[in-house]
Amino acid sequence: MSDQNAAAPETAAPDASGLTKRQIKRMKRFDNPWRNPKLIWGAGLLLGIVALGILGRIFWDTDMVFTGSGMPRQAPAGIENMRGQVGSWAHPLGTDVTGKDILALLIVGAPNSLFVGVLASLIGMSIGIFLGFSAGFIGGRVDDVIRVSSDVMITIPPLLILVVFQAAYGDISLTIMAVLIACFVWQSPTRLIRAQVLSMRESGYVQMARLSGASTGHIMFREMLPNLVPYLFGSFIANVTTSIVTAVGLEVLGLGPQRVPTLGRVIYDAINSGALIQNLWWWWGIPTVLLAVMFIGLLLINLGLDEVSNPRLRRL
Repeated sequence: MSDQNAAAPETAAPDASGLTKRQIKRMKRFDNPWRNPKLIWGAGLLLGIVALGILGRIFWDTDMVFTGSGMPRQAPAGIENMRGQVGSWAHPLGTDVTGKDILALLIVGAPNSLFVGVLASLIGMSIGIFLGFSAGFIGGRVDDVIRVSSDVMITIPPLLILVVFQAAYGDISLTIMAVLIACFVWQSPTRLIRAQVLSMRESGYVQMARLSGASTGHIMFREMLPNLVPYLFGSFIANVTTSIVTAVGLEVLGLGPQRVPTLGRVIYDAINSGALIQNLWWWWGIPTVLLAVMFIGLLLINLGLDEVSNPRLRRL
């Protein structure tokens, strides 16, 4: 009995700060972003998709996305289709109605979808950082113009405008599609950064930088910007998710790149060819699952960054 009583305080007794060793250990885990479980799992899921695109091109014949290389409507390996034919390992995830390999479509299409989201978010974040700092730090008429412009743009439905634009101009590249989407994802980071800059510009270190003769650009991008990194990362991840959803929405409607495989394009081809009626579930189901994995990874990264940067979200 005495040994048990002596061992208990070692794990549960609080220290001078009132925290137990277990609580201190959990705080240290959250203070190190590389040890945050949500951040690690989210980054692992996205890295898995990137690895699929890199390693898949090395170990699999991705030319099968352009030409039919197998029997049409072939089920995944070991599964029978409606005609009683068992899928083979030559096409482990099956084929579509033209005999194109589904695995090859995913290897090429998944990184393309992620590329559009990341590029659109990078462009939108760059615009948002510049406009947000200009509005919050300079103020005056500059602030009024930027604030009103962002308020007006945020009320415009981007999908409707993009549908009209892409229907008018036809086939476009992945880069052009990302640029078009970026025109509708800069408002949120602009408003976020403006609000943060307004609360930071009267702080002590900013006033000291002004008194020392530092230029406006130095104060904004060397003094204030590093303190906004957690907010920028969170806004960037949210914009990637929004951009991917917008791109997939356009592609499912039959717009966007016509000759470049993406996950949205694969789903559009499946729906347009009657895959739902013909029970070709692997044609549209596997790309949908891969999109879900992508969104879960982005969500976990966003939650992990919030826990790392916001002490109020840390559960001891």
